[in-house]
Amino acid sequence: MEETKTAPSLWQHARLITGVGVAWLFDAMDVGMLSFILAAVAPEWHLTATQSGLIGSISSLGMALGAVIFGMMADRIGRKAVLIITLLVFSMGSALSALANGYVMFMALRFIIGAGLGGELPVASTLVSESVAPQHRGRSVVLLESFWAVGWLLAALVSYFVIPHWGWRVSVLITGCTALYALYFRGGINESPVFEAEKPQRRSFFSALRALWQPQLRRATAMLWIVWFMVVFSYYGMFLWLPSVMVLRGYDLIHSFGYTLLMTLAQLPGYFVAAWLIEKWGRKPVLIVFLTGTALSALAFGAAANLAMLLTAGALLSFFNLGAWGALYAYSPEQYPDSIRSSGSGMAAGVGRLGGIVGPLATGAMVASGVSFTAIFGLFTAAVLIGAAAVAWLGRETLVKAR
Repeated sequence: MEETKTAPSLWQHARLITGVGVAWLFDAMDVGMLSFILAAVAPEWHLTATQSGLIGSISSLGMALGAVIFGMMADRIGRKAVLIITLLVFSMGSALSALANGYVMFMALRFIIGAGLGGELPVASTLVSESVAPQHRGRSVVLLESFWAVGWLLAALVSYFVIPHWGWRVSVLITGCTALYALYFRGGINESPVFEAEKPQRRSFFSALRALWQPQLRRATAMLWIVWFMVVFSYYGMFLWLPSVMVLRGYDLIHSFGYTLLMTLAQLPGYFVAAWLIEKWGRKPVLIVFLTGTALSALAFGAAANLAMLLTAGALLSFFNLGAWGALYAYSPEQYPDSIRSSGSGMAAGVGRLGGIVGPLATGAMVASGVSFTAIFGLFTAAVLIGAAAVAWLGRETLVKAR
């Protein structure tokens, strides 16, 4: 599956990662801010814990469909064109959500936003993966993923300083400005050289699905679908509820936002360590180590008895979980040949988003039923360990050594 390509210059490489990364940053801002918005709109609209969980789940349903549909579209019309389309879908939905007059309208717009987000992320990682030399591919994709941490930090900052004073509607208008960034993509980012060299294949959904499960690919597809489901299930079940968990533990909204911001700071070093290790150890061992660290940190967070333990465990959870995300995004496109790479990554992400539907709903239902936080986070610990086991058992190493 190794393709020949001309390595970009250092400037072109930096421009590519930064250009796509800023779009990734805006996506992270939206997902990150949703956790804070949930804590703000719940009392405004008198939402139950189950209803709050459903908002996160409807976003993930949109992401699941968006990942599959836009992933397949990117194999037909190109990575760059689909990135522009998904940016516009996401940003317009975000801006319109500021006008939501109630729970139902907000849910509908979150579905549209989710479709744009779900389509953009696997296509963006595919574009970067195909635009750099194989021996730099893993590190480049993890560095791209590091913009997610910056987006979460900005989301926490905006939520901390904007929502308590000007309300959540102003914060979603800020993410709606992403539409302006789509204009940069028209001339600032080049199409994938792999896509330009290949003759696009017009596959139907079922044709692409059959291709992913042919004998030489079914092991990789099974592994990706399992690990994506477990990682997304646990991520959205845990991180969308972090501010609300702090509130439920007795801290007021502003302090909860501040504590979540502190925990979020650990995401960036998690990415950078993963980016450094992924070209030294390989994709498979890095992903297994960071998933295992995530599982142990989740268990510690659920059992934390005081603020110091909560912040420490939360920081470790951010460090390991986001490092695992970076490794997963680097690992996924490398499982497939050029002709179905975006479709394969998109479908794996789409299956993962189904986990994102179940995770917030499960957390909301368990909170409403009075289940202890130790048990809730113990469930997510088990899910992440299943993902790590799938990588260990079914995964193959895709590291290309520099010659």
